[in-house]
Amino acid sequence: MEIDFYQADAFASKPFEGNQAGICILEKELPEELMQQIAMENNIAETAFVYKSEDGFNLRWFTPTVEIMLCGHGTLGSAHILYELGILKEDETARFHTKSGLLTTVKNGDWIEMDFPALFSKPAELPEEAIDALGVKPINVYFSDRYIVELELEVEVRNAKPDFSILKNYETIVLTSKGYVGSAYDFISRTFVPKHGINEDPVTGSSHCALLPYWSEKLGKSEMFAYQASSRGGEVKLRLNGDRVMLCGQAVTVLKGKLFV
Repeated sequence: MEIDFYQADAFASKPFEGNQAGICILEKELPEELMQQIAMENNIAETAFVYKSEDGFNLRWFTPTVEIMLCGHGTLGSAHILYELGILKEDETARFHTKSGLLTTVKNGDWIEMDFPALFSKPAELPEEAIDALGVKPINVYFSDRYIVELELEVEVRNAKPDFSILKNYETIVLTSKGYVGSAYDFISRTFVPKHGINEDPVTGSSHCALLPYWSEKLGKSEMFAYQASSRGGEVKLRLNGDRVMLCGQAVTVLKGKLFV
């Protein structure tokens, strides 16, 4: 069996930045075990599997080790490829049916805006073991489906060197801070997911679904510009709309080919 395969760098305006997404364009759904094997073979943060439904597309995402419920860069990369191939017209709204419900995207020039569920956090405690493994001094810890750990200074977020052998025992941890005075960014972040086979995710749409409500309440703003400060790095435009987060990013295609399975 041959599968059309693409790789896009999502939340990036040029190759080798942002987050790598593998995109498999399917005629029909594959067995779950096979999708997981393909994701393991690709060995990048997420591989997306897309196939047509009656009123849009079905979309699933897999890390090298597990299927996940929500993936921003995998959705952005999938939409980018569908627009690039002409499967979606430039002015057409993409409708993706996922395990997190219906997700839609619209294209505006080089940017693609995604309509995602907001993740609202509550104050929480992170065990001392995990704090020691992060090597940081939190000023706030919140939790939704992941830990949001606020630090005082941007440089602390950028310079953190976590011990992933310890963090693999915990759910996703996101370090964040306000942008420095005069920065173009309202806030920055880094996301660590060793429990699910990714030590540091380069740019994480789902984390921004939690970060935007968090920072919106603190800063009193509903529209923000954010940066994920991984080694690859990536920019995200954000807008809070009730219980939805509008995530806007760019993507570039870096690979086209066939998978033989």
